[in-house]
Amino acid sequence: MHRRTTGVSRRTVTKAAAGAGLAVLFGARTAAAVGSRTVDVSVSSAALGRSAPVRLILPSGFDSQPTRTYPVLYLLHGAHDDYTSWTRETDIEAFTEGRDLIVAMPDAGPTGIPTAWRGGPDYETFQLKEVPALLARDYRASGVRVVAGVSTGGYGAMAHAARHPGMFTAAASYSGILDTMAPGVPTLMDAIVARENLVPTSLWGNPFLNLLTWRDFNPRNRAAGLRGTALYVSSGSGLAGGTGDWLPEALESALWPSAHSFTDTLALQRIPVTTHFYAGGGHSWAYWKQEFTASWPMLARGLGVPQ
Repeated sequence: MHRRTTGVSRRTVTKAAAGAGLAVLFGARTAAAVGSRTVDVSVSSAALGRSAPVRLILPSGFDSQPTRTYPVLYLLHGAHDDYTSWTRETDIEAFTEGRDLIVAMPDAGPTGIPTAWRGGPDYETFQLKEVPALLARDYRASGVRVVAGVSTGGYGAMAHAARHPGMFTAAASYSGILDTMAPGVPTLMDAIVARENLVPTSLWGNPFLNLLTWRDFNPRNRAAGLRGTALYVSSGSGLAGGTGDWLPEALESALWPSAHSFTDTLALQRIPVTTHFYAGGGHSWAYWKQEFTASWPMLARGLGVPQ
């Protein structure tokens, strides 16, 4: 990603730590500049039982307009990745230059599944309560928010918006896991968890014995909560029209029915959604970057900023 040479001001970098004495459940422990407007903040999280990072991109005029508040674009990372992925894989810092918004990229753990784990860390509370509290307190965030994510982050975008109606004005999913109970998808979720050397049932338990929990966290089952939220869903057919890179195409293909099950449910409930289902494609940033750009006008309207 393009890096600019000037650093974030000392005032900006230390601002997150200014309220540390007040932070018991919520708080920023440290902040470090990593770009001209980009800051990494370590948040002391009661929900996770540890400190966790969130990467922020601040508005260009943040220091020169000390009383102004800003809407927030939340960007969620995918499985086996981390909170740096959006700045590593896209030009999001340059893209948001001059657009008067805050970009927040919170950690979702190694699986990238931002949910309340069964008897474990609660990434949903971290992302939806602790990070917003930090942003409101230390970075003048307004109550206007949109959310977008890739892969398991796409799951998170729709699950967050559905489980917390009205919290986000818009939500976008790029190759997201949108029906976690579609045929084959519980096995896929188990594989994501197991790849990080975690016990699969540590997520939501057994999909049969703990059916109600799985349903509670499934975006399709919570679709009614998305009424009134602007929605964008994109997914590729993968192997059905692929170009030979079989692994990402196979994964994309496996998620195709899940995405359609989700949008079909929205249609039955007459909840509007903009969809882009395309032939081929793979589970990769090459496609997700294009989809973010395509969804940006909707996200910008939700934020109240120029396109």
